[in-house]
Amino acid sequence: MTKKNVAAIILARGGSKGLPGKNIKPLLGHPLMEYTIKPARQVRLIDRVIVSTDDTEIAAVAKSLGAEVPFIRPAEVAQDNTTSEASIKHALLWLQKNENYRVDILVYLQIPDLFKQPELIEQAVRALIDDDSIDSAFVGYPDKKNYWKKEEGTYTCLTPGKHMSRQLKPPVLREDTGLGCATRARLLIEEERRLGDKVVIIPNNELLIDIHDDFDFWFAEKVLQERPEFQKYRL
Repeated sequence: MTKKNVAAIILARGGSKGLPGKNIKPLLGHPLMEYTIKPARQVRLIDRVIVSTDDTEIAAVAKSLGAEVPFIRPAEVAQDNTTSEASIKHALLWLQKNENYRVDILVYLQIPDLFKQPELIEQAVRALIDDDSIDSAFVGYPDKKNYWKKEEGTYTCLTPGKHMSRQLKPPVLREDTGLGCATRARLLIEEERRLGDKVVIIPNNELLIDIHDDFDFWFAEKVLQERPEFQKYRL
């Protein structure tokens, strides 16, 4: 089996509007981005952990935490309306052009999403290594709530088995790519797609906290401090 180049590319733009300085704001004494860099570095299948940022202070913190920062992201791919896909594509092409390093499997993680489990990230990468037909593998939360959509004034239930008992009801899976996603780098380069058509979803039954404002930050601190089952995520 040919060795695959596996790289985690973590996006850390400096211009957070909802919570200024979010990516390096201390959470129980550690920069928020450390809660992403550390688990990424613990995944044996990941060769490189790279932070893409437009901010020199974030770059310095990332390097101190053991991540690579081979470039400063240019302003044209660091705007409020820049997609994650465009930023990742820039990183992949930069690595090809400047280092002659071609990523085969991209690992995508989002700094605001707590709590990342190295074993689930590894499962996502392993799925692509073991089966070349798989485009993407990511973490998902099994949910048995009913979901509806409204179209032209009419509501339609999207959830299968909505009248079944909870015990028998098949779950829907919420996409949580920020906790762990592995995808073929060619999808980002050729199509700017984070996910392909053939996917594997790794179930995760634990709480997700998505940090975007001061309340989220406060809540994350309380959970880490006061709930014993989540203290394994403390640094």
